[in-house]
Amino acid sequence: MRAGDQPPEMRARPIHYDGPVLFGQDAACAQLARAIRSGHMHHAWILFGPPGVGKCTAAMECARLLLEPEISDAGIEAFRAPRDSRTAELIDAGSHPDIHVIAKERAEESSIKEMRDRKQTNIPLDLLRELMIGGTVSDGKSFDSPVWRGAYLGHNKVFVIDEAELLDTYGQNALLKTLEEPPPGTYIFLVTTQEERLLPTIRSRCQRVAFRTLEPSAMDAWFTRHAIPESARAWLSDFSEGAPGTAALAEKHGLRLWSEELLPRFAAIESGRFDVTLAERLGELVNEFAERVVKENPKASKESANRLGTRCALLTLASQLRMQLAGAARRAELGEIAEITHRIELIARLEREVRANVNLKHAFANLVAQWSGA
Repeated sequence: MRAGDQPPEMRARPIHYDGPVLFGQDAACAQLARAIRSGHMHHAWILFGPPGVGKCTAAMECARLLLEPEISDAGIEAFRAPRDSRTAELIDAGSHPDIHVIAKERAEESSIKEMRDRKQTNIPLDLLRELMIGGTVSDGKSFDSPVWRGAYLGHNKVFVIDEAELLDTYGQNALLKTLEEPPPGTYIFLVTTQEERLLPTIRSRCQRVAFRTLEPSAMDAWFTRHAIPESARAWLSDFSEGAPGTAALAEKHGLRLWSEELLPRFAAIESGRFDVTLAERLGELVNEFAERVVKENPKASKESANRLGTRCALLTLASQLRMQLAGAARRAELGEIAEITHRIELIARLEREVRANVNLKHAFANLVAQWSGA
């Protein structure tokens, strides 16, 4: 793997403190630690659960532990690899040759022109061939298989497939042979929020590790570790519902301000006062967000930034709907529950439209129109 072979959002960051890498995932960490400590770790794993709860972090920590030649039993038991070794230095720099991260964003840097030009909606077979399993792709170019190459540093190799549910059917079927007969010292982690979208034949060949949303005490520990101000914690806790990744996203991008602006305007249209500029404002917020992301990181994709901005807007609405639904359920207001459920489905539909590259302006206009008519 070349230096910088991982997309920026997947590169492991240096961690310069003692203590746990993950919060509130003791059962998942213990399961993975037992497997590594046994010396007979299964070669393929599915890490599944809600977004933002530590699945990718766990996969990367497994990679550190599996690639560290001098790992101690205490380090495995604590599920924490050294941060002062040569292996850690290479991983922190995104240049360790024996860790391979596959994600849809990798299409941007593909050597296949069709991959670079395509919309990043899934992980197609050609990208999987280029980055992992090898073979001939649609433009006739052939790739050898990183899976079957020996470990460059002579220890192990680790492959992490992020958003594994985005592997298309052809890619999942092509991956089966590797999952059935992997070379020695090769470990594969499929990270997913939608395990049911993986083929049964894929699931049957992997060990499974469940990740859960965090309890309030674990979220408090996470807030303390990341120096989140006390004044922000209550709102972030409600917004994230036990997902540190969501809390970090909200804190970094100021989603509390989005919430304070958008939620009263959506409440107004719920009461019958249609807002003719709301859809346009949603588009402006997402565009401003995307421009800011690209300015901070010139290598970032505007398209990916737009999708992330849209996700932030939808998270803002979904957080409010969850609280409304809980209140309506306590009051047994069936009509209100039906209205809120309809709006939740509108959000899910817009997420599907974004993945299908529907025009965002039209998608937001439809969301607002349907919201007011719920």
